[in-house]
Amino acid sequence: MYKRVKRMTATMRIIHWINAVSILAAVITGLYIGHPYYQTLISEPAVHKYVMAYNRWIHFIAAILLDVTSIVIVYLYFFSRFEKPIKKVIPTPQNVKEFFEVFINLITLNRRKNFDSSKLDSFNAVYFTILHLLLLLMLFTGLQMYVWGLYHGESSIGAWWPWLLHVATDWTLWIFGGFHGVRIVHHITMWIIIVWTVFHVYYQVWRTIFWREGDMAIVFGGYKFKKVEK
Repeated sequence: MYKRVKRMTATMRIIHWINAVSILAAVITGLYIGHPYYQTLISEPAVHKYVMAYNRWIHFIAAILLDVTSIVIVYLYFFSRFEKPIKKVIPTPQNVKEFFEVFINLITLNRRKNFDSSKLDSFNAVYFTILHLLLLLMLFTGLQMYVWGLYHGESSIGAWWPWLLHVATDWTLWIFGGFHGVRIVHHITMWIIIVWTVFHVYYQVWRTIFWREGDMAIVFGGYKFKKVEK
């Protein structure tokens, strides 16, 4: 016997898919900006500059969407009326125990399961918190590279915008050893996010197969199923 359990609200599902599409767009365009790998596919040299311009525009829009959703997620972490992930991130004895129980469940292929899988667990909460911290790092390093191109301290909306970006992101130059270090960190973080995404998809499929609770359906309909003990 199973009962239907709500796991994601409509708002959370919308944010999930915005993030998924934005990360995909940012990775594709970011790789092109760093190395124009499909430039040779275009036969007309005159349009090459516009291809780069459109890639930069898409990359910037994807980054803005990720930044906005990250702000919303931070708010929901603390003030969501449905579920507050911050409660699962705090390293209390109960959360630490649950974290390792979920990890043991994974590496033993579901032979041991001493936690409630119908709710948010500490393992997933920490895993998603890592993603949001990586996106935050991408935000600061990306904006530093953006403002680096505004050589004269001016922009189409005034000098206040470059000034604000310098105040917010110049610390990355000091921490990562200059502009080149910022670029390297931005690039490496992208690959870490790709690895994060691959494991995330794998783990959702894994849970669906081993737990048999319909976890893959959560991001589409918001619900999964919990086995009811007789």
